[in-house]
Amino acid sequence: MSARQSVIYGTKRMPNEKITIVLVHGAWADGSTWREVILRLQRVGLRVIAAPIPLTSLRDDTAALNRTIARTHGPVILAGHAYAGAVIATINDERLKALVYIAALAPDESETVAQVFYRDERHPQAPQLAPDADGFIWMPNDGFGNAFAQNATADQIALSAAIQRPIALKCIQEPVPKPAWRSKPSWFLVAEEDRMINPKTQDFMAKRMGATTRSLAVDHTPLLSAPEKVADIILEATHATSRGAGTRFDVVGESARESKRL
Repeated sequence: MSARQSVIYGTKRMPNEKITIVLVHGAWADGSTWREVILRLQRVGLRVIAAPIPLTSLRDDTAALNRTIARTHGPVILAGHAYAGAVIATINDERLKALVYIAALAPDESETVAQVFYRDERHPQAPQLAPDADGFIWMPNDGFGNAFAQNATADQIALSAAIQRPIALKCIQEPVPKPAWRSKPSWFLVAEEDRMINPKTQDFMAKRMGATTRSLAVDHTPLLSAPEKVADIILEATHATSRGAGTRFDVVGESARESKRL
């Protein structure tokens, strides 16, 4: 059973310790998928950046994310959706304080994204995925409404299909280095209605990581269909990270809401 409570954190700003939340999109998407999450986090006083990654190889995506992190100052929390879970775990930066996985993939050292993606059986409505002649994988248009974000609005589904960006086969075939979740605290939103990444796979990865886990009745892309739940788990990680570091997390405007599983 879920309980939700409003939490007001400190009221004095501590500029030297202000946390930056860096959000990383997955395959077939761009930073705009985080729109509603960004607005919610900004309303409570957080500094938020959506990192653009090229989806051309895991190495390229890591380099792009490092360029975004280089633009920030102070502590950083990384949140990744789907494929981006593998990307955020490649970061080796002392300023990285926590990782947040949103229906994401978390391969261990020497594993590939493909290995964990295909670990358990496919959902009957999952799309058939195959690379084109250039080595890029596109989402079939009906895949957005059937599996990518079946709980989203018709407009959100249509826009997702219109702006989709393909992912290179290289991204899912490259073995990952030692992941940051081995040494950094992590949070994991398991999407119980996910038709792209089997919820059993997500639960396996979350347990293997030792992540603080929130299992919710959401689809593969709650950034679109349930942004308040995504914002909640990021706020939970931010609060815990700030408290653990002995700093004060400043919230302005609306109350921060912390989701807990009882």
